Amino acid sequence: MHHLNSVAELRSLREAWRANGQTIAFVPTMGNLHAGHLSLVEHAKQLADRVIVSIFVNPMQFGANEDLDNYPRTLAADQAALISAGADALFTPTVSDVYPRGLDAQTVVEVPGISDILCGASRPGHFQGVATVVCKLFNMVQPEHAVFGQKDYQQLMVIRLMANDLSMPISIHGVPTAREASGLALSSRNGYLSEAQRAAATAIYASLQSIAEGLRNGMPQDALIASALAGWQDVGLTPDYLSIRRQADLGIPSEQDTHLVILAAAFAGTTRLIDNLEVNFTEVD
Repeated sequence: MHHLNSVAELRSLREAWRANGQTIAFVPTMGNLHAGHLSLVEHAKQLADRVIVSIFVNPMQFGANEDLDNYPRTLAADQAALISAGADALFTPTVSDVYPRGLDAQTVVEVPGISDILCGASRPGHFQGVATVVCKLFNMVQPEHAVFGQKDYQQLMVIRLMANDLSMPISIHGVPTAREASGLALSSRNGYLSEAQRAAATAIYASLQSIAEGLRNGMPQDALIASALAGWQDVGLTPDYLSIRRQADLGIPSEQDTHLVILAAAFAGTTRLIDNLEVNFTEVD
């Protein structure tokens, strides 16, 4: 596996592959890789001849009181995992590579509307940071395909809209959320959880499943949400949001909408966890 530290190295390797008629799939990450990330690499290998993975902890998407300084950085272990997974190249730019004029002077990319709800309301500026860094990485790597996890459902939608709005010739692929046997979505932040908090956090996905079953049985959405939030409180989770939305645009659904997604964010102690579950109904004439 090639380990690339600079944009110049990246572009040289990319052009050599292109000269041989090879296609590229790209998996951007912030490192501290787990089985969910490696499933993205496996999916990317099915899409293209070569797979590039980036590791970059992006300061632009962290708020003032968030965990940028403490975010786990495990490069040696990540490299070993990517070699085992069959990645062709690892790109590890520095902050000065990505933001040479500094964060305050950086041109930004913003996807309006969808960036300001749900996680965007709780983390102002977060999706501007995501869209900006992903746009820059896309321009550096210039892949035919890019692969993301569906756990960050809103992020995936922001990136799809950005790529479409900016006419980027890149196919954006979402991969289903990888989970522990308990149902807890895999996340780099799970490492912050105590055993008791990890056990409590399983209530998030369980509540999504319960809401989905209630929706299929025609139960009122407000009652389903209220019951789930009460369950979170019982196990010591602090809710950020729990909401039922349209899959197409994350808008508030009407009674006629048949493709819904339940989105959740909650704190286990000081650790913020997110999850989601799609619910699809058969359309009735």
